Amino acid sequence: MSELRQNLITRDWVIIATERAKRPDEFANKKKSLAAVPPHRADCPFCVGNEEDGTLETCRLADDSLQDSFALRTGWKVRAIGNKYPALSPTAERIRISSGIYRTMSGIGVHEVIVEHPRHDLTTALLTVEEVANILLVYRQRYLEIRKYPYIETIIIFKNHGKSAGTSLEHPHSQIAATPVVPNQFRTRIDEAIRYFDDTGECMFCRTLADELAAGERVIFESKHFVAFIPFAALSPFHTWIFPRRHSSSFDDITDAEITDLADTLKTVLAKLFYGLNDPDYNYTIRSVPTAERATKYFHWYIAIIPRVSRQAGFELGSGMFINTALPEESAEFLRSIAIPGDRNFGKSKV
Repeated sequence: MSELRQNLITRDWVIIATERAKRPDEFANKKKSLAAVPPHRADCPFCVGNEEDGTLETCRLADDSLQDSFALRTGWKVRAIGNKYPALSPTAERIRISSGIYRTMSGIGVHEVIVEHPRHDLTTALLTVEEVANILLVYRQRYLEIRKYPYIETIIIFKNHGKSAGTSLEHPHSQIAATPVVPNQFRTRIDEAIRYFDDTGECMFCRTLADELAAGERVIFESKHFVAFIPFAALSPFHTWIFPRRHSSSFDDITDAEITDLADTLKTVLAKLFYGLNDPDYNYTIRSVPTAERATKYFHWYIAIIPRVSRQAGFELGSGMFINTALPEESAEFLRSIAIPGDRNFGKSKV
């Protein structure tokens, strides 16, 4: 019999469709061929040699000691650049207009691309821990800088991997978007976190982490500073959260030691998905408090990873509820069992 589970953090009710549940390996991307991708493409705007294409570079992480030929030719490991087709622009003036029920605001904000590696043929799951840490370092640097802009209310860091996840370029990259408003989804989750804190005197995220660690059955990977797990009421198959063990509300509060540890955790989870589900399309996003807040007792930043191995249909659109045809406990057990072949940098649980 199916059961409904409630996700306290999102307040969503999820139908865990046990009668329709698939085995974890049935979610593998059977149509996708892991064909060879060239390490460089002359027509790729993010590839080596196209750095002077007119887009503004806002950050460059360089290292002359790199032995990779592509990095040596360019002198960079990770670059942050302005999006050539931005959804928001920092050059606009912040103007709000209200006319009856109609409200508009100028499209002021920030929209940048993080070019994650000089090579065209890599993805996060195949990078070394150091290379993933480099990406996180640039995330933190840009977050710290962008939060200084007086018109920015919310900073969203996200990655789209694969066509069904919304990407059109295969070169490894992610994005940062900063908006002049706080999206309603953020406000709703913050309101719920405040309500839980007022009722119990504790952080809902810290309690969730403690309970998941105590249960153990949905934990995928543990490290010194982070825990990756599939929530009790996961909204979709293999929906995964990475929580810092230390209570912290804003991503830019992350320490250097935590960045290295998070790189290991993030790479491990994505590598397990890569090998276990045949490189599925996915999105990940870093959820953090709005810029007006930094250190709160009720909110806890985290990373959400959403593999695109199922589709929403009429019921989800009509009700706002999710149907999950994968049992979270079985999905976590499956991912724990996935070994990463031939990868000497693959992280091992430190706990």
